[in-house]
Amino acid sequence: MNDINPVEFGKMKEQIENLQKGQDELRKDMKEILALAERSKGGFWIAISCAAFFGSLISIVIKNWMQ
Repeated sequence: MNDINPVEFGKMKEQIENLQKGQDELRKDMKEILALAERSKGGFWIAISCAAFFGSLISIVIKNWMQ
């Protein structure tokens, strides 16, 4: 009735603890990545706006130069 091997049980318990530590580290890393993405979101839109502005400016200059 007592089929539980204490050595195997100890190994499995250690593996579970290691997996939980790994999961905690991943959770922390994901929070850091999310915070970085939130900070860089504004810079991304500024870069897109600048690219659109300069693209329009170049288009106007080329259009006027061709005429």
